[in-house]
Amino acid sequence: MEFFAPLLDIVLHLDKHLEALVSAYGVWIYAILFAVIFSETGFVVTPFLPGDSLLFIAGALAALGNMDISLLILTLTAAAILGNTVNYSIGRYFGPRVFHWENSRLFNKAALMKTHLFYEKHGGKTLVISRFLPLFRTFAPFVAGIGSMSYARFTLFNVVGAVAWVVSLTLAGYWFGNMPWIKQNLTLVIVGIIVLSLLPVVIGAVKARSTAS
Repeated sequence: MEFFAPLLDIVLHLDKHLEALVSAYGVWIYAILFAVIFSETGFVVTPFLPGDSLLFIAGALAALGNMDISLLILTLTAAAILGNTVNYSIGRYFGPRVFHWENSRLFNKAALMKTHLFYEKHGGKTLVISRFLPLFRTFAPFVAGIGSMSYARFTLFNVVGAVAWVVSLTLAGYWFGNMPWIKQNLTLVIVGIIVLSLLPVVIGAVKARSTAS
């Protein structure tokens, strides 16, 4: 619990933390944001890093002139594409034996199994759909690698998903993030983004449980 308390504070007050980073590191903020998005999409042990909310807040700060929106979108899109590519390669390297790994603090086996079932149902579209779903976003390229999806097919879905995810959420922040009501209730908006992102996962879990019972 002590581990998640600082992380929860960062997620819920991401605007203040990110604004402080922009002030402290200037142009290096692009490298920092690249590293966060790359890690969140590139490693199955870091699904807890902020994704959707980070894109939205970064877009809002760009609208204030703290960052260049075009460079921001290019940087984060590249991070999302490269992160998924690394994750895919790791999954391809380890193969199906990962399903026998034990659940741990760093490895969420339950999330892996759910993503695998989602992948079995939706195929390559999973890589696009999962971009907007926490946990699934981190595990989808890993599962695609395990399932030996061809690199060409994976790259197509990877690029389409990355562009759709980064552009839509970053521009949403750029256009709407600094509206008075949203600025005054930004923590509530961040929670709303997280809840909306998780809603399809929850609905899917409820349907699966109902079908099984």
